[in-house]
Amino acid sequence: MNRKQILVTGASRGIGKACAIHFAKEGWHVFLNCRKSISELQDTADFITKETSGSCEILPGDVGVPSEVRRIFDRIEMSGSGLDVLINNAGIAWMGLLTDMSVEEWNRMISTNLSSAFYCCRAALPYMIHQKAGRIINISSMWGTVGASCEVAYSAAKSGLNGLTRALAKELAPSNIQVNAIACGVIDTVMNDLLDAEEKAALAEEIPAGRFGTPEEVALLAWQLANAPAYLTGQILGMDGGYI
Repeated sequence: MNRKQILVTGASRGIGKACAIHFAKEGWHVFLNCRKSISELQDTADFITKETSGSCEILPGDVGVPSEVRRIFDRIEMSGSGLDVLINNAGIAWMGLLTDMSVEEWNRMISTNLSSAFYCCRAALPYMIHQKAGRIINISSMWGTVGASCEVAYSAAKSGLNGLTRALAKELAPSNIQVNAIACGVIDTVMNDLLDAEEKAALAEEIPAGRFGTPEEVALLAWQLANAPAYLTGQILGMDGGYI
């Protein structure tokens, strides 16, 4: 019996790593992607191989570059199958005043956090449409809903990802492919290491749940979305501890 297959972008750490491990524990074959943290990606792969019933393959590359995405999907297609689930998780952060942001930094933010989802969806869809089955899960942010001061580019990219989710869900519903997004609040990942201990403590006090979320909690919701009723599509599910 063939294993179900999933691609997780940005899988070397944080939410992506947690998602990859969760699906592997359920016996899936996981394609692991990241742009530059190859040693950490290998650590994820080693854990999956040793500690789960699943399997995996490392597919490094910059999913913000179309030619790199094509190369990644050429490898996936060599497996003789396509993806059952795509998790678009690749993302970067940039904090500061908009007037201090360079054009190059803006373009990198948009290509990594938004365009990558377009490139990966476009590559994954022919197989899914042929099968009349598939799930796309986009890892978004609460800032894509309400915006964040000093994170204008990040907020804009995640807002675009939310729009892509809603529109693509309508386009693919006739093909029985569900597209949803998780709008994460403050999750305890390396991305939040931009904050010092005092800032983290103050931020946690603002969250009704009184703490940061964990990558494993996001991974559990991603698993549930991958197995949710087919009528659930086009939704932006907030996971922010009641923050917004």
